[in-house]
Amino acid sequence: MVEAQVKTDQELNKDVVFHVSDVTKTYQMGEVAVQALRGVDLDLYRGEFAVFLGISGSGKSTLLNILGGLDTPTTGQVLYGKQDLTRADEHALTEYRRYHVGFVFQFYNLIPSLTARENVAVVTEISKSPMSPEEALALVGLENRMDHFPAQLSGGEQQRVAIARAIAKNPDVLLCDEPTGALDSQTGIMVLEALKRVNETLGTTTAVITHNAGIAQMANRVIHLTDGLISDIHVNDQRIAPNQLSW
Repeated sequence: MVEAQVKTDQELNKDVVFHVSDVTKTYQMGEVAVQALRGVDLDLYRGEFAVFLGISGSGKSTLLNILGGLDTPTTGQVLYGKQDLTRADEHALTEYRRYHVGFVFQFYNLIPSLTARENVAVVTEISKSPMSPEEALALVGLENRMDHFPAQLSGGEQQRVAIARAIAKNPDVLLCDEPTGALDSQTGIMVLEALKRVNETLGTTTAVITHNAGIAQMANRVIHLTDGLISDIHVNDQRIAPNQLSW
């Protein structure tokens, strides 16, 4: 694991965006304490595409939520650049989420009464330096579907609207939780192509969590989680395009 970390530092030659140090997370379920994370150490780099791989219950969603400021660790430290997220109050975390992080989830959470363009505009209206809804939708290949309502779009198109909404505020980080989990392989590949295009065009640090091992082949690094710990970090010397993935 140490060799993979060193190799990645040299290969990417990027700034560290996240520095995670000895992070634990314990949930109290009645009288039972459940350890979701057991001491995670990890750096994520500017502009990289990282895939977090693990079965349900491995801790990957918990870690992603902590990186996104949606949750806080029980112990340990998470630095975003020089900002200590573990010491941030709720106001600071809200500002962090609003201006620095885009989220994409398995379910699209689009507003049914708004068009694709209007769904994206909801985010751009509260951002400091957003791109236009039209630009964001074009980046995910929906320039011809902007004025369609969610009910008029396929599942893959709705997910791409959700990606456009997430990136329209020009976030530094894009965090994706099972973005293809509800999609068939052909539609999922289109969504992954959109994520790849965003990562390469905007230089957005992108982290995707999944249980689908095939997706890992398109990443710079694959971070394996097992029982709340990072069990392995693998560097892809040759990345595979989404349309060539073994689903």
